Amino acid sequence: MIPATKPATVPIRFSLPIGGVAGTSFKPEHLPAILEADSQAGFFEVHAENYMGAGGAPHRALEAIRRDHPLSLHGVCMSIGGPQPLDRTHLARFRSLVARYQPALVSEHLAWSTHETSFFNDLLPLPYTEATLACVCDHIDEVQEVIHRPLLLENPSTYVTFRESTMSETDFIRAITKRTGCGLLLDINNLFVSATNHGYPALDYLADFPLAHVEEIHLAGHAAQTDDDGNRLLIDSHDGPVADAVWQLFEIIVGQRGPVPTLVEWDSRIPEWPVLLAEAAAAQAILDRGQTASAAEDRRAA
Repeated sequence: MIPATKPATVPIRFSLPIGGVAGTSFKPEHLPAILEADSQAGFFEVHAENYMGAGGAPHRALEAIRRDHPLSLHGVCMSIGGPQPLDRTHLARFRSLVARYQPALVSEHLAWSTHETSFFNDLLPLPYTEATLACVCDHIDEVQEVIHRPLLLENPSTYVTFRESTMSETDFIRAITKRTGCGLLLDINNLFVSATNHGYPALDYLADFPLAHVEEIHLAGHAAQTDDDGNRLLIDSHDGPVADAVWQLFEIIVGQRGPVPTLVEWDSRIPEWPVLLAEAAAAQAILDRGQTASAAEDRRAA
């Protein structure tokens, strides 16, 4: 086991922006196939909470990946949107991971998942009010001060809305970026899931979203169900390939924002490595087309 007081010896690379490349969720069962590949572009994303121990097999696997690839560190339990103070022990562990692995991207969710001493296995929605906005911004400021770098905030997938809300989700997110200087992680599957569940056009949401602040994109699969009234209900399941509608939105967004690091999430019913790699390759093809189009536009403007 690696002692808690002795960080792993990992080259400090890829701490700068990594450009318009596609990556995948890192799953330990894929490690042998990844290491056998002669070369591979892209990056890997891990959930921070899976690596908050001092050492052992999880860190040995992550060190092996980190030697040759940029990392995206994605938090899922910070409870940025919760009303109570952030857990300082959790935040200290998060800071240690950022210092240890120097990830290219660091992100968390616009959600809450704790109440007093209870921890929920869900990313829960919050009302979009001035009081909630102040709380979220205070929490983001605290995280950014502790980790000494900007945080990327991910838009949620939601299944309910609150009568108390006094602003739209896009206005709420825009206000957060202005007050805190944080960046955004645009999860396109979340966008599509929420738009479908609440009955508004995804393109209308996108038209009002502050795309200029987007520094990373997530793609994932979802599951279709029906609610008690027989209406279509999408679940952000991360257990299958990216849906056609999400790919279409991705092309539109890349055309408007330009290529940014894009991550294919797949967190349950994990496929064989070639399947996940093919999803990343499809994302990279769209990013490359966007890069070509951006370069051509720049030449015409020159």
